[in-house]
Amino acid sequence: MAFVQHPQIETIPVLDERSASFFALGIAKQTHRPVVLICSSGTAGANFYPAVIEAHENRVPLLVLTADRPPELRYCNAGQAIEQQKLFGNFTNYSTELAMPELNVSRLQYVRQRSAQCYQQCLYPISGVVHINIPFRDPLAPIVDPEIELWCDRLPDDFFDHLQPFTKPQLHQSIKLPNSKRGIIIAGVAQPEAPEAYVRAIAQISKLTGFIILAEALSPVRNYDHFCDRNLISTYDTILRNPKLAQSLKPDFVLRIGEMPTSKILRQWLDTNLIETWIIDESDRSLDSLHGKTHNCLTSVTNFANLLENSSQTQDLTYSNAWEIAENQTRETIDRLLQSTTNLFEGKAAWLLSQVLPSNTPLFISNSMPVRDMEYFWKPNDRTYQIYVNRGANGIDGCLSTAIGIAHNNQPTVMLTGDLTLLYDTNGFLIRPYLQGHLTIVLLNNNGGGIFGMLPIAQFDPPFEEFFSTPQNIEFENLCKTYQVEYEQIQSWEHLTDRLKTLPTQGIRILELKCDRGFDAKWRKEKFSAIATGLLGFLAMIQVNILIGF
Repeated sequence: MAFVQHPQIETIPVLDERSASFFALGIAKQTHRPVVLICSSGTAGANFYPAVIEAHENRVPLLVLTADRPPELRYCNAGQAIEQQKLFGNFTNYSTELAMPELNVSRLQYVRQRSAQCYQQCLYPISGVVHINIPFRDPLAPIVDPEIELWCDRLPDDFFDHLQPFTKPQLHQSIKLPNSKRGIIIAGVAQPEAPEAYVRAIAQISKLTGFIILAEALSPVRNYDHFCDRNLISTYDTILRNPKLAQSLKPDFVLRIGEMPTSKILRQWLDTNLIETWIIDESDRSLDSLHGKTHNCLTSVTNFANLLENSSQTQDLTYSNAWEIAENQTRETIDRLLQSTTNLFEGKAAWLLSQVLPSNTPLFISNSMPVRDMEYFWKPNDRTYQIYVNRGANGIDGCLSTAIGIAHNNQPTVMLTGDLTLLYDTNGFLIRPYLQGHLTIVLLNNNGGGIFGMLPIAQFDPPFEEFFSTPQNIEFENLCKTYQVEYEQIQSWEHLTDRLKTLPTQGIRILELKCDRGFDAKWRKEKFSAIATGLLGFLAMIQVNILIGF
């Protein structure tokens, strides 16, 4: 009631707590400010758990307020009373329980300061979740009490004036990198608050060091490629599938910005070569899943770029040129293959979106196969797309609700998803009446989990089809009628392009592409292998002095 009655707070009721929590996650992703989740006591808060985990792992600020029964009604079989203190375990920045409400100034001062501190703990030292458990006694309803009204009139007008917006501190000492002739920058998964400044900083580091940039599609770098000139490498996953070329392109130093890219090929390459790595990230948590020779730089990439000294080392230009030639050839080959593919191949959807969406479109990518197709096929561009993803815990739960949260009070937004991920969160459609904005869902329906067709388990059928691919045989057109969501089945790539060039401004619609899981898996395996095999021969024919060992 207090939140609803506050004139400066937007309060939205969502039936399903799990959906509500992922909706809040989406809003927090696009605003980079804490969003408040409120629920009653009992299992309601437990339904927040998946989003709390994702927010913790992806460093998204959420402030969770769970109502609770008073202490005397706990552990005595009272209704809707469970153990709620530290409900979310280790997945919070901080967890606390407020004292029982009392009508006195000192108690209100306590609540004021505690609330301000908890808000700050949502943002520092790293963004994440703060859980406040709040017990109440009856009466719970906002019954008019003359005594309280008189008491409130005596509160000083400046009671909240000392509270100021929180800003994070930054390092100030200069930074000098180790000597390196074959250094690379890896721009990993990131959703920064100021993407253009983020990319400018990476480009500045590249210019100062001469390092080329391996850019994950879930980093903003691929959508501001003019900043990086010719140093941007987008096809590294395919390039590194050639073992000889991968060994020849081994660097002597890696500067990683943000989280590890999705590519398993890249991770294996780094793991095999045990290269000295510096990781730039404001978090004090380890982002080194490879447990390598790692140094953590606890600062923002913008601050790092400003403090970086001009490099006295000379980058090996033949090394950088080798990457550039491999990138140009691989990108040209991938583009040519996708251009000629008329089948509704899932991977082409990611490639096409990178070229036809209106500039600056927010785009949410669901987990499983879509994020991998983004890394394989998303084409570098200057369209300043804003890419969002739930890669904290990499789950398929809550993706629709997150995408709606990103679209809320935002520009028309697009979601790229598979069928199982969408089905897992159909309660998110209940948010539709409250959505201020528009969401277009590009649905890749291959009737099952296409990612498993890329794994060795695919050859074991049965039980592969029933227990791993798990086809659901849902008619999405009928599902859309239930939730009053617009629906259209896409018949061709030209049809999809036409529907995406201009986006609506209100509501939700689904554009469904019916895909073939078997064809898609076969396409990826055969084409990646063929491109990687042909790369080394191509480089050998180029009449330049590239000493990479072939």
